[in-house]
Amino acid sequence: MTRAAGIRSASFRLLLVASVIGIGGYAMLLPVVPLWAARGGSGTFGAGASTGVFMLVTVLTQLAVPWVLRRVGHGWAQAVGLVLLGGPAPLFALSPGLAPVLALSAVRGVGFGLVTVVGVALVAELTPPAERGRASALQGMAVGLPQLAWMPVGVGMVDAFGFELVFLLAAAPVLAALLVPFIRVRPGAGRPAEPSAGAARPEQRSESSLRGTVGPVLAMLACAVAQGGLITFLPLAIGGAGLVVPLALFGTTGGVLVGRLVAGELVDRRGLGGRLLGPGVLIALVGMLAEVCAAGAGTAVLVIAGATVVGIGFGLVQNDSLVAMFAAAGPARYGAASALWNIAYDGGTGMGAVGLGAVAEPFGFRAAFGVAALALALVAPAAFRRRRSGRAHNRKAV
Repeated sequence: MTRAAGIRSASFRLLLVASVIGIGGYAMLLPVVPLWAARGGSGTFGAGASTGVFMLVTVLTQLAVPWVLRRVGHGWAQAVGLVLLGGPAPLFALSPGLAPVLALSAVRGVGFGLVTVVGVALVAELTPPAERGRASALQGMAVGLPQLAWMPVGVGMVDAFGFELVFLLAAAPVLAALLVPFIRVRPGAGRPAEPSAGAARPEQRSESSLRGTVGPVLAMLACAVAQGGLITFLPLAIGGAGLVVPLALFGTTGGVLVGRLVAGELVDRRGLGGRLLGPGVLIALVGMLAEVCAAGAGTAVLVIAGATVVGIGFGLVQNDSLVAMFAAAGPARYGAASALWNIAYDGGTGMGAVGLGAVAEPFGFRAAFGVAALALALVAPAAFRRRRSGRAHNRKAV
């Protein structure tokens, strides 16, 4: 299929199916592996390190993915990534010791780095600009629905059936690799186009692209730190609270889906690309302040509501930042824009796990969540500066 076929093409639909299956394995283990590491006696910092190492290797891999795409193409990169993400999952059952947990997390991080960048780049390669807001929202649904289901269910299954079954089910991304050969990308996708006569020089385009991504990257980083901290530490901070943690995880992932769907419609139908970052950051800030209060009071409703609000804000930021970065980068740099967006997402998640874990160890979870709220407050001005320049940016990008 060609990119002109857009969101109705078979290739785009297969991309969504592969994303649902592949991300399911990631989502199931994201809150479970820290619990497994804690079971092995690694403590709060060790639990956070399991997520931190996973995200660190993910980010390092994402840096190389544009180079990989130019040499092996989208298909091989996506298939190998899915196998590396799912294949090691059952091996966690062999030992809860910190060393094997971190080693397996690192291998899975390589796979996740490949899968995330290729998946987002394919959104741009398979759809025209006029459909990109909705295409990004649909891809967000394909990524978010497995998290909505498997993050809370994974934690619940550990309590009901033990870790081993969860580790086995998390191998599902290997099955998604079977769909990859049927996702057709036009020849030359991911390779830089030759500049046309009168076009801006590469260094000019790079400078413009850099300016266009600062606000989106900062907003993504701050929101990812907040949600990454919640996903990693809510099972530890609200231990023994019955359904509160599963409902909070359900709320924050469901909130992301709502935020992304709303943003997709507002960007494509209302031309608000680049102007949802500020509101999204402020909404996430309100949610984190609720978690700060809940960590002190232990109010179940506040824990669930705060996590949901963080998710909604992050969803707005995810979709709007991705569309803005594709527009700033241009067709020759879709892979690079995807890598940068994913690095902000996964790097922020890792920073939330490791950094907030380091704060929580001596000062408690209330202080850790407060640090995440402070990061959102500091980033908000940059996000609103992006909002003020959004209208002019949209006119250039159409």
